[in-house]
Amino acid sequence: MPTPKKGPRLASSPAHERLMLANMATSLFMHGRITTTLAKAKRLRPLAERLITFAKRGDLHSRRRVMRVIRNKSVVHKLFTEIAEQMEQREGGYTRIVKIAPRKGDSAPAAIIELVTEPVSPKKAVVKEAEAATKVAAKEEAPAQTEAAEATEAANNEAENAE
Repeated sequence: MPTPKKGPRLASSPAHERLMLANMATSLFMHGRITTTLAKAKRLRPLAERLITFAKRGDLHSRRRVMRVIRNKSVVHKLFTEIAEQMEQREGGYTRIVKIAPRKGDSAPAAIIELVTEPVSPKKAVVKEAEAATKVAAKEEAPAQTEAAEATEAANNEAENAE
């Protein structure tokens, strides 16, 4: 078998790595947080966030795509009903990785990966909307100001030509 070119794997083979990540994702959605090594947490984060994004869509195709990874129907149901509702207002960043003390046995760097359950503060959303409105208004005013400047310049040129 040829050596994988992507980089080092967490386990012995790509299939074993996929199974490990699927098991960790199942545990994460079941319990809300898990303790694991930092490397495994960093590899799990994109998978978990992608699955939550599918759950937010909520259609049958998304449910089947999630069922390919997570084989436990009760966990998938919890993901689509409870977790997707909590993450409805959030536009990404569904998980958080917190580093903790190294593992006692082999001193591997450990971390907690957990779902972010705090509601999105409406203040940040209002600030983003205000900034966007300011940018749009600035873009609309810029052509109006250039037209006014051109009209003033044309009037000055006519006055100079009349003299």
